[in-house]
Order: sequence, then structure tokens, then C-alpha cells
Amino acid sequence: MSVDQMRPAAAEAPTDAASGRRRLGGGRGGKWWIPWLFLAPAIVLFALFKFIPMGSALVMSFQDVQPFLGNRWVGADNYATMLASDGFQQAAWHTVVLAVGQTTGSMALGFALALLMEGQSRKLGFIRSAAFLPVVVPMAVVAELWRIMYHPTGDGMINSLIGLVGLGPSGFINDPDTSMLSVIVTGIWRGAPYDMMIFMAGLAGVNRDLYEAATVDGATRWRRILHVTLPGLRSVFTILFVLAAIRGLRVFTEVFLLTNGGPNGSTEVVMTLIYKLGLEQNRLGVGAAGAVLLFVATLVLTVCVYLLRRKENR
Repeated sequence: MSVDQMRPAAAEAPTDAASGRRRLGGGRGGKWWIPWLFLAPAIVLFALFKFIPMGSALVMSFQDVQPFLGNRWVGADNYATMLASDGFQQAAWHTVVLAVGQTTGSMALGFALALLMEGQSRKLGFIRSAAFLPVVVPMAVVAELWRIMYHPTGDGMINSLIGLVGLGPSGFINDPDTSMLSVIVTGIWRGAPYDMMIFMAGLAGVNRDLYEAATVDGATRWRRILHVTLPGLRSVFTILFVLAAIRGLRVFTEVFLLTNGGPNGSTEVVMTLIYKLGLEQNRLGVGAAGAVLLFVATLVLTVCVYLLRRKENR
């Protein structure tokens, strides 16, 4: 076939592709509203159950909310009340401790599990699924399970196990000295499998030639992890840190179900305090102010991590 005979066929291909894009609405003259039509249900749901309530909470944070009596504008008084209260300061400190403990523990355990389960063996598929199970179990079930294991008497599950090594029974979530640590352990148990899966995805992208070069140079396994694996997972660590930190700052369900902020306020966090102020004490304006402060703290943390990451990439 000559070159002149091939030219029409080559010229027809772009035309066919262009006509296909026009039929799908991707061209300039296409129906631009079609993608938005598919997104409309999700946008409506987000607007009704997320964006509009967020706007309402922001407005309520500047008001003295009185249901059925009318709201009274009080400016920044709700924020001043919240920031000056000892309960909020203690709850904020507990939230930071809980977030740091759960973030550090879940990332460390998730990384260790990812290193142990990395590979292509068929047996590892079942083990990975079993390890990931805590993530898909509802938090209410997880909390009740750990509540049973944390039974403070000597015949409780965990107390029976530590009794085998000569340790006395502990009160766990019923003891102000150990309640926070007990909640952190529960959060680590549930969050580590999620971090494990993200780390495993990141490990698949690490250049294997670097491992081989390090092995040839006589590097031990720990040195390969330190000088090859960890630098290769730097972006993964950043993403997981942001996600885990946000999850830790917004922790509510496990604390509410395990201790409800007790005993004696030893596990009170910002979210449980907001819940009690808004729904139990009917101080909706002050509770909304606390929610806005928590949102601002989460936003500032995310932006700071993003800026630091961007500065490192330059």
C-alpha cells in the first residue's frame, strides 16, 4: 500500500475520535451539564447534610440559641466562654494526647504489619483480610468488645492474661490513671490495619533496584528499611499523618461509648464536650463555637503539613 493510500485512513482516525468526544459531550460544543447531572444527587446530599449544617453552626456560634424563643446575637461571647473554661482546656489537652497517641501507635503498628505482610504469597491474602477486619467492624461493636475485655475484675479477659505474668488487676477504663491509655489502645487496634493497607500500597512503589544495591553493599535489613524504605514512603507518611491526626482530633465514638468522658473527666475530649454542651445542657451556641474552633484547628494542621511538604519538595 502506498503512502498516499494510507493518508486518508490516518486522517479519519482523529475525526472519528473527535466525533466520539462530541457524542459524549466532551467537545466545546457538547452538553457541559451532563457531568453535573450525574453529580447532582451527591451535591444535593452534601448540601443538605453537610454544607448547610456547617453554615448554620457557624451562625449559631455567634448567637445565644433559644429554641422556640428566638436567637439573640452575642458576638464572640460564646468563643470567649469556651476558651476561658477549664473544661474546654482540659478537653483540648486530652484531645491532643489522644490524637498523638493514636496517630503514633497506629502508624508504627501499621508500618510493622505492612513489612511483615508484604509479598505475593496466596496465604498472605487471607492474613491481610483478617488483619483488616477491625476497620470494617462498626465502632459500636468494637467499643462493646473492648469494654468486655476491659472488665475491671480479676476474672476479666485482659486482667486474666496479665495475671499470668504476675501483674495485678487493673481498672482500665474505670480508673482515671489508665482510662486514657485504654482508649488509645482501642483506637490503635482499629486504626492500624487501615494504615497497614496504605503502607503496603506505598511499598509496591519503592524501587526494588535500591534494595538490591543496598544488599550488594552489605546493608542489613534494618539499614535497608532506614535508608531505602522510609525515604521511599515519605509521601505516604505525610498523607497518613494528616488523615490520622484529623481522625484523632475528631475522635468521639470510642470515647463516648467506652467512657463518655469519665471517670472524673479523665477522657473528656472536645467532641464529647461539644455533645454535652449542645445536646445535654442545651447550650447550643457555646457548643457550636467549640465545633468551629475544632474545625479551625484541623484546618490549620492540614495547611501547615501541606506547606511543610511543599517546602521539602522544592
